[in-house]
Amino acid sequence: MTDLKKREFILGIVMLLVGVAYLWATTNIPRKQFIDAAFVPYVLGFGISLLGIFQLLAAAKMPSGQNKQTDSPVDYPTVWKTVGLIVAYAALLNTVGFPIMTALYLFIQFIVLTPVDRKPNFMSYAVISIVTAAVVYLLFRHAFDLMLPVGWLDFD
Repeated sequence: MTDLKKREFILGIVMLLVGVAYLWATTNIPRKQFIDAAFVPYVLGFGISLLGIFQLLAAAKMPSGQNKQTDSPVDYPTVWKTVGLIVAYAALLNTVGFPIMTALYLFIQFIVLTPVDRKPNFMSYAVISIVTAAVVYLLFRHAFDLMLPVGWLDFD
């Protein structure tokens, strides 16, 4: 078994174990109805477990002689910009509010992830960011009856 195939198997096993552990930890959350505080953790646990299974299946189908990686090198500046954006988002979420911070985060993240050889489409990024933030906020607020921080938009 080649190094690449071993790494892919190990990744699949780790993902599956993390998913199962997450599902097990989720069982401690009290259930009140179908969509409640435990709904998203269950979805995440099943999703991670399913991805682990898919990873194991993909690793099993890899040819044994394949040892070279075809992946491009990691773009560390983009990774660090993304980590910085996530940290800023989490730090400012309560103060600024979910709708504004989510729209701002998505807009800047789209710019960061735009390939260097392409010009960012600021108008479509702005529309997608604002619509996504509004839909997610309204979905959580009215469909799931969960409060998200409104921050600067709290006019009371």
